[in-house]
Amino acid sequence: MGPRVLSVRHGDEPLDDRATNWLERSGYIVDTRRPFRGEALGAPGDDLAATIVYGGPYNACETDRHPFLRDEYRWIDACMSAGVKVLGICQGAQMIAHHCGAWAGARETEIFEFGYYEIVPTEAAGDFLARPLTVCQAHFHTFDLPDGAERLAANDNYENQAFRLGESVYGLQFHAEVTEPGFRRWQAQKAEAYGRPGAQSRAEQDRLLTEHDAAQGLWFEGFLDRFIGVAS
Repeated sequence: MGPRVLSVRHGDEPLDDRATNWLERSGYIVDTRRPFRGEALGAPGDDLAATIVYGGPYNACETDRHPFLRDEYRWIDACMSAGVKVLGICQGAQMIAHHCGAWAGARETEIFEFGYYEIVPTEAAGDFLARPLTVCQAHFHTFDLPDGAERLAANDNYENQAFRLGESVYGLQFHAEVTEPGFRRWQAQKAEAYGRPGAQSRAEQDRLLTEHDAAQGLWFEGFLDRFIGVAS
């Protein structure tokens, strides 16, 4: 039995994302849990190398409306306390920020990033991001940086596109894990997003996906190589 990475999911989509594919190739056991369906997260064990908290439709602050989020926050806290590597993606990044005392939610003026948008590295980015990158996005909620976090990437729509908290916690607002089949599903599922402020047209999404998906994938797998590393 190899080391384990626990994936916290907020939907029933196929497990065909880049993170899952990379983890399986790299020798990890991918332990998928769906707390919204009542699946317990338990406690971090010695075999746990990392956890990934994925995106989803739930608001980070609505624990009364979605009580299962309390178990997710307990899990995030336990992993951070134990020094387990934590990666939050979109809703997951918002939850990490909120758990650490920062605001997370929707701005008064909506900008719905749905499609492929450029992000740029900050001065603190280092080897996280060497140059601007066009990445998949699907959000209109955002977050403030928690105390002690370093902003790693930004764009004109949302200044907090990525952050690092210490050496073992990263939050990504964007969806570099999403493959072309995954984004095609979103195009069908999120039809109501077209026409909202900031959202790209279907034709623009198709063009940008074709132009940038491969580079996005190379960057994300390189990030996982550096952050989680191949199982020993």
